[in-house]
Amino acid sequence: MSDAAPLRPSLHPVTGAPAERPIVLVVDDTPDNLSLMSELLHNDYRVKIANGGDKALRIANADPAPDLILLDVMMPGIDGYEVCARLKGAPATSDIPIIFLTAKSDVADETRGFSLGAVDYITKPISPPIVLARVRTQLLLKASADFLRDKADFLEREVARRTAELAAIQDVTILAMASLAETRDNDTGNHIRRTQHYVRALAQALRSHPRHAALLTDAYIDTLFKSAPLHDIGKVGIPDRILLKPGRFDADEFEIMKTHTTLGRDAIAQAERQLGTPVAFLAMAKDIAYGHQEKWDGSGYPLGLRGEDIPLAARLMAVADVYDALISRRIYKEGMSHEAATALILEGRGAHFDPELVDAFINIQTQFQEIAARYADSDLEIKKKRDWAETVSPPLLDSPGASDDQVG
Repeated sequence: MSDAAPLRPSLHPVTGAPAERPIVLVVDDTPDNLSLMSELLHNDYRVKIANGGDKALRIANADPAPDLILLDVMMPGIDGYEVCARLKGAPATSDIPIIFLTAKSDVADETRGFSLGAVDYITKPISPPIVLARVRTQLLLKASADFLRDKADFLEREVARRTAELAAIQDVTILAMASLAETRDNDTGNHIRRTQHYVRALAQALRSHPRHAALLTDAYIDTLFKSAPLHDIGKVGIPDRILLKPGRFDADEFEIMKTHTTLGRDAIAQAERQLGTPVAFLAMAKDIAYGHQEKWDGSGYPLGLRGEDIPLAARLMAVADVYDALISRRIYKEGMSHEAATALILEGRGAHFDPELVDAFINIQTQFQEIAARYADSDLEIKKKRDWAETVSPPLLDSPGASDDQVG
C-alpha cells in the first residue's frame, strides 16, 4: 500500500452519485513491467493493461474510458508517440491525460512527447513513490477538469432548459393576450395563427430581395412571428356595438375603431415600462399594432405614414391581415375565393400595399392558400362565435349590408 492517500471520491461532484475508483490504463510491451505497475496501482485504482499500441487504442476508446494512461514509448508496431498522437487527435479521447514511461531521458524526447500532448514523463527504472505521486497528481487535475466541464455542461443544459421554458411561457402569454382580443372580435382564434404564418412566409420570400436581405435575418423573422399575434390587441378597448358591427361604420364609429391601433401600441408600451427593460419582440409588436393600418400611399391611419416611413413589420402585417380578412368566413358572411382576394391585393399594389411585398405575395400565394387551409375555421368554431355574439349584441347580426369595406 502506498503512503499517499488513494484518490477515492465518495460522490460525483455534480450528480451526487457514488463515484468509482479511477481507471488507469498501463501500456507496455514487457510483461514484467505490466505486472509491476499493476501490483503498484491496484490497491488504489482500477487497472487495465495493454501489451501494445493497438490494444491500448481499443481500450481507450471503450466505455468506460480510462482516467489516465501510463504509456511506454518504445514498443513494436505502433510506438507510444503514435498512440499518443492518435488519442489526442480524437475528440473522444483527447482529454485523457497521458504520462510517458520511458528509459529515454533526452530533452529532445521529452520535448517531442510534450508537444504531442503528454502531461508528464516518468523514467525507467521507475520509483514507486514517484509513480504514485505523479499518478495521483494527474488524476486530481483530471478530476478537477472533469468537474468543471461537467458543471459547465450541466449549467449549459440548465440554462437551455430555463430559456426554453421562459420562451414557452412568453409565447403562451402572447397568445393568451391576443386570444383575449380575438374573443371580442368577429374573427376566431385561428386568425392569429394564420396571420402569424402569413407574415413569416412573406418575410422569408422577401429575403431574396437585395434591399431587404440584411434586415430579414432569422432573428428578425422569429421576432416578427412572435410579435404578430398582438397586432389587434387594441381591439379590447373598442365597444362591442362597434367591434361586432357587420356592416359599414358611420364616420363617428370609424373614428373610434381607428383608435385600436393607438390603444394597442399604448398597452404594449405600458407592459414594456412595467418590465423595465427593452424587449425586441415588444418593440416590433408596437410597430405592428400601431402601423398595420397605414397604407403605402399615405391614406391609412393613425398617422397617415407613406411608403417606407411605415415600419416593414407593419407593411408585412398589412398584406397578411387584409388577405385573411378577405378569405376568411365570419359569423355574418362567407369568405372570398383566393383568386378574388388576390385580385384585390394586386389592385392595392402601390396604393394600399408596398409593391415589393405584393410581388413577393404573388410568388408564394400557394403558401398562403396552404396556411389558410391548415388553420381554417371549422363550422363549430363559427357557430360558437355566432352564439357568443348573439348573446352580447343580438341586433348587430341582423344589420343589413354586411361587408368588408373597412377590412382588417
